[in-house]
Amino acid sequence: MTDTGTDAVRWERRTAPELRALAERDALVVLPVASLEQHGPHLPVWTDSMIGHACALRAAAEATDVPAIVLPPMWTGMSEHHLPFGGTISLDYATFHGVLRCVCRSIRAGGFKRLLLLNSHGGNIDPLAVSARELCVEFAMPVATTTVFHVAREEIGALLDTQPGVQHACEAETSFWLHLDAAQVRRDQIAHALSPGDSSVAGPVSRFWSFTERAPLTGVIGDPRAATAEKGEKLLAAVAKALAAVMRNQRLWSTPDAVWTPGRVWQGHDGRPISDRQVRT
Repeated sequence: MTDTGTDAVRWERRTAPELRALAERDALVVLPVASLEQHGPHLPVWTDSMIGHACALRAAAEATDVPAIVLPPMWTGMSEHHLPFGGTISLDYATFHGVLRCVCRSIRAGGFKRLLLLNSHGGNIDPLAVSARELCVEFAMPVATTTVFHVAREEIGALLDTQPGVQHACEAETSFWLHLDAAQVRRDQIAHALSPGDSSVAGPVSRFWSFTERAPLTGVIGDPRAATAEKGEKLLAAVAKALAAVMRNQRLWSTPDAVWTPGRVWQGHDGRPISDRQVRT
């Protein structure tokens, strides 16, 4: 897999003085947050990390009007639901948030003022929503999070033939691999990757379900047989375009309201007393 055209936005390929110059330009720091977990019999356990990093690099390279720099992916996340299938390394939430906090504190010490936590793993969605809010308040800096397959949900759905969106080791994720590094796909195993029906309970109730309950036998949700390299190329382009729009959205990168400041109660974010405002009907 090559990264032609993205070297300039890769943190690990920059020198310390170059990164200092980026901080002085108020560059947006992007941290791909992913996982190391089973992806069926045909895809590597690195799948989510590879996809998230590739999407971040492509988006940052395309958003040339927004200075951005992409950190190496955080390769382990909240993946305990995949443990029964092996190949999985998982953090608990306290450690997960602790790592994110240390990254945030480090870039802030280096002069950076904005952070995008770019998720590419389903198990990280809820924890990241909480962590981003906590980090905003603690460090008084904008920390936003989104998931790569949520920012372009409709576009992705239109590109897939067998499923409405990205699932797990599926048509979409297999297509990404076929486009970016086809040699990593165990094609002889694709036909054996399908799982029987999901035995978890859908609906407006949340609880823990392991993947032996959600994707019995193989750990795969979706149909990788429909994957193609051409779809992978189009998926990457769609996600990168949507992410570039996120990076450009100045409203996201405004300074968070300092709600815990002493004496802050009964004042709006603009400093005017709330009691002085009247609702007019």
